[in-house]
Amino acid sequence: MAYCIGLMSGTSVDGIDAALVEISGSRLDLRVELLQGATYPYSPALRRQILAVCAGQTLTMAEWADLDEAIAIAFAQAAQNIQTGYPHADLIGSHGQTVFHRPPQGQRLGYSCQLGRGEVIAQLTAIPTVSHFRQADLAAGGQGAPLVSKIDACLLGHDTEHRCIQNIGGIGNVTYLPPRQTPDWEDKIRGWDTGPGNVLIDLAVQRFSQGQQTYDHQGQWAAQGQPYQPLVDQWLRQDFFQQPPPKSTGRELFGPDYLQQCWQDAQAYTLGEADFLATLTELTARSIVENYRAFLPCLPDTLLLCGGGSHNLYLQQRLAQHLGPQTRLATTTENGLASDYKEAIAFAILAYWRFYNSFPGNLPQVTGAQQPCLLGEIHPKIG
Repeated sequence: MAYCIGLMSGTSVDGIDAALVEISGSRLDLRVELLQGATYPYSPALRRQILAVCAGQTLTMAEWADLDEAIAIAFAQAAQNIQTGYPHADLIGSHGQTVFHRPPQGQRLGYSCQLGRGEVIAQLTAIPTVSHFRQADLAAGGQGAPLVSKIDACLLGHDTEHRCIQNIGGIGNVTYLPPRQTPDWEDKIRGWDTGPGNVLIDLAVQRFSQGQQTYDHQGQWAAQGQPYQPLVDQWLRQDFFQQPPPKSTGRELFGPDYLQQCWQDAQAYTLGEADFLATLTELTARSIVENYRAFLPCLPDTLLLCGGGSHNLYLQQRLAQHLGPQTRLATTTENGLASDYKEAIAFAILAYWRFYNSFPGNLPQVTGAQQPCLLGEIHPKIG
């Protein structure tokens, strides 16, 4: 048994999700209990700098080093805070902050950059830290994403149901889990990035509210409008949505420039702000469902939602509409895995597998890697 901390900040750059979990067992036979979860917002200045770098702002190497260190310090503080009132943690798994992601193309390997140095976190917390989880998979020809599918299989599989676990963060990603009773069921697991989750909706809300709001609370703003389906049809012709898995994406594609193009496209129609938000929300919903129809053997019996988008009630309604009554919608929280901290929990588990089990954390059929890989670099505690 080990007390492990998982740290994660996603493409929405809202802050650092931290989860303190108790893990016992080995490999896929794990018992995981969430002891405490919290989100620690970045300072406004640090968040602005991260978003600027994600949008392509150039930095000197000295500025880059300062940003890397500032993120590491923020992650270390989150790790120290989350264990207040509990025994000193045995291990940290830190995903860091993605500032650039380039999927592999042709003979060119993929590249993904996460800031927040694991060795600094280990020093500041005096806890061994595992970081840089994506690099081994990328070096093996994979996408380096999504990395949560093996955890989904471990914790959320079902004996008789076809299930999809859909994370809706800034970017959406899915894990498809066939029934456990299926022969060679683990080999039939699939997963990929489905496209924009909250990122375009969040950017539009920030634009319309002059920065006073950062997201559409429960989808209430979008629910006041009507989605314009011909515009969604046009946007869904984008190459990424047609690309078969394995595939991954990020703010490099679905970011401010993409939103600006969507806004320009919408000028041909008389859409109000609520209509535009409803149309962006519809893009997220339809891109998810149409990816299922195109690339899965069947629609899921159950769709389990996690991430910030799992609180968007309007988005849930649109997903239910497009999936039909044969698919039950729920959250991972309702199935024993806290939806708000699921990704942070996942990186605690990946660190546990790497540090204690030497157990490969990727699924090659999901990421496209040539073989299973040990994920993460281990940074021993200092002092």
